[in-house]
Amino acid sequence: MPAQLHHKPAHDAASRTVDAESRCTERLRVLHVVSHLGMGGTEHGVLKVIKGLGEHEFEHHICAVRAVDSDFAARMGVAGRTNSAGSGRPGFQFPLFRLAAIMKQFRPHIVHTRNFGALEAIPAARLAGVPAAVHSEHGYELEILDGLPLRRRILCRAFYAMADAVFTVTYDLGKYHAKQSGLPVEKFHVLYNGVNTDTFFPCLEASARLKSELGIPVDRVVVGTVGRLVPIKDQRTLLRAAELLLKLNRNMHVIVVGAGPELAKLQAQVAASKELPGRVTFSGASDRVPHLLNAMDIFVLPSICEGMSNTIIEAMASGLPVVATRAGGNPELVKEDRTGWLFSPGDFRNLSELLLRFTDDANLRNEFGHAARRRAVELFSLSGMIQRYRSLYFDLAARRGVPEGA
Repeated sequence: MPAQLHHKPAHDAASRTVDAESRCTERLRVLHVVSHLGMGGTEHGVLKVIKGLGEHEFEHHICAVRAVDSDFAARMGVAGRTNSAGSGRPGFQFPLFRLAAIMKQFRPHIVHTRNFGALEAIPAARLAGVPAAVHSEHGYELEILDGLPLRRRILCRAFYAMADAVFTVTYDLGKYHAKQSGLPVEKFHVLYNGVNTDTFFPCLEASARLKSELGIPVDRVVVGTVGRLVPIKDQRTLLRAAELLLKLNRNMHVIVVGAGPELAKLQAQVAASKELPGRVTFSGASDRVPHLLNAMDIFVLPSICEGMSNTIIEAMASGLPVVATRAGGNPELVKEDRTGWLFSPGDFRNLSELLLRFTDDANLRNEFGHAARRRAVELFSLSGMIQRYRSLYFDLAARRGVPEGA
């Protein structure tokens, strides 16, 4: 099992953090490196970490290896702190020296790279003389589920070995990358994501109001999902399960929150069905996810695979029972027979059976929803995640001898 960053002994982590703080009187400079800076889960995660850590102890800068979406950067308030090492040309790029130049300009104490698309920033950090480098992996891509290509495995093995720390967001992901890189599983720590449980919380008053706003009769049981409309998210399976329930005359409705290239196919699936028209709402991408979750009674994540699903945690924090695929990190989040149930990817018949238990029993939905909220607060809060990142960065600074007044 991968080593843990989120369950270090309190006295050990605290002593190293205090020691690091005593040695470093200025703010720790952290350069966060991503492949692209745009509308994605990893990028939003970076921004949550930056905002949560604040500017009293840290100075943050973001670098995109390939490109920066300037509109997204400006909207998120990071326009003045971004660089792109990309050339703007399509195809293979390996901007080692451009990355090293950016690092020499910013002089970070720590470089934190995320996912394979930013991995070349690890050797760039070594070339630029950065004291500490950490890499993290945050999820799966559909094309790598059966394994990484040989070239990618070789690069991962070499660059992971260069890093001072490597972590993943679930144990499942850590075991996957250990196997693919051929490195010991102990090399891969685990640091769970967290969500703001003050932003995501159950609100019964909002539920009725939002159903009315969306044109959904208040007596319908609403099953919802949130995610990009791409093949790996497999919203098609949810629609097929809903069709079976509607054939059984269950008074239910489906909300699909998100945008993406699969939208037209999903809309065609609804239009071709006898049962689904008038029973499915496509809300599109939305910045009102906390409110839309309150319009739901049950949350479903039908993804073929996941790293660590923030939307599952958000749904749990919102007091929703969760039905998710037994894939990726999902079993680490959903406590079966307590906060929800799991099913095999693509098995719409089993999904419909599990949903039937919830649609027919409001007390069961409430019981599982309350347990899900407690689990989210106890294990997956944003404040807990921020403290784990803070300890990680100060621990790295101490281990790598970041000098006082560096």
